[in-house]
Amino acid sequence: MMRRFFLFSLLAALFSAASPVFAQDGLGKPEVYAVWPGKPPGFGKPQGPEKVGNEGGQTGSWSNISEPRYEVYRPKHPNGAAALILGGGGYFRIQIGSAKDVAAKLAAAGITPVILYYRLPGDGWNADAPFQDAQRTLRLLKAGAKRWNLDAGRIGVVGMSAGGHLAGMMATRGAHDFYPPADEADKQNAVPAFAAMIYPVVSMRPPIDTTQTRKKLSVLPDYRDFYSVEAQVDAATPPVFLAHAADDPIANVEHSLRMFAAMRAAGRPVEMHVFEKGGHSWGAGKPGSLVGQWPDLFLAWLRSHQILAN
Repeated sequence: MMRRFFLFSLLAALFSAASPVFAQDGLGKPEVYAVWPGKPPGFGKPQGPEKVGNEGGQTGSWSNISEPRYEVYRPKHPNGAAALILGGGGYFRIQIGSAKDVAAKLAAAGITPVILYYRLPGDGWNADAPFQDAQRTLRLLKAGAKRWNLDAGRIGVVGMSAGGHLAGMMATRGAHDFYPPADEADKQNAVPAFAAMIYPVVSMRPPIDTTQTRKKLSVLPDYRDFYSVEAQVDAATPPVFLAHAADDPIANVEHSLRMFAAMRAAGRPVEMHVFEKGGHSWGAGKPGSLVGQWPDLFLAWLRSHQILAN
């Protein structure tokens, strides 16, 4: 385990030094941990080294994830809350650059951000690998809460696009075991305290089943129902925050509308912000833009639920 930790730390340091996307985020160096004590569950493994995009829409995205891992960033003034951040990318890449932008916003508010490099079906892993990795990481964060001075009851998830789908699945199906227990940490409840779903993919059902996320999951049994997040909402679903742009060309705003309606029907706490313009893949949002308001709105929402102090 120590050898893998060293390798992950070295990898993170090299990319931080090599790319402005990762060097100028103000987060400092992360603590890097392996998700699994040995071989991950499932099957498959990508060929060749991990890849980092540096052109156009691929800038800041990672693929060919061979070793699932999570990075813990320590805020200057931690308050005990934490958020597992799940970058998007249609389950064939992960927008780590956007995840880091969001992490910086949360860290400034005292929330401990944790960025997950999860296995991707698009890299040849089993199609349910992202759910295995996210569930395992939530359990590890709860089991190791004292290590990072966290309140295990205030650990949530924040996901964008396909990562929003992953966050939604943890909120609605976190109690479902996606893998056989590996150790004592797997006795932990994996349901997060809250879920923020930002320009999320939610549904596998028509007519909005046009995303890469749906295509990557379509090989799984009963994927249209089991992996449609809105179909899994029940009385135990934690509070959900939604943010979407009405002109999103990738994940139709109907995804968030369906999730909002499902939460309302189940009598669960939910807040939704639909911005007139913004498109898709805006991360934390540019300062001054409509969608750039969501981090402050989200922090205010967390205070209303006593996740953060007023």
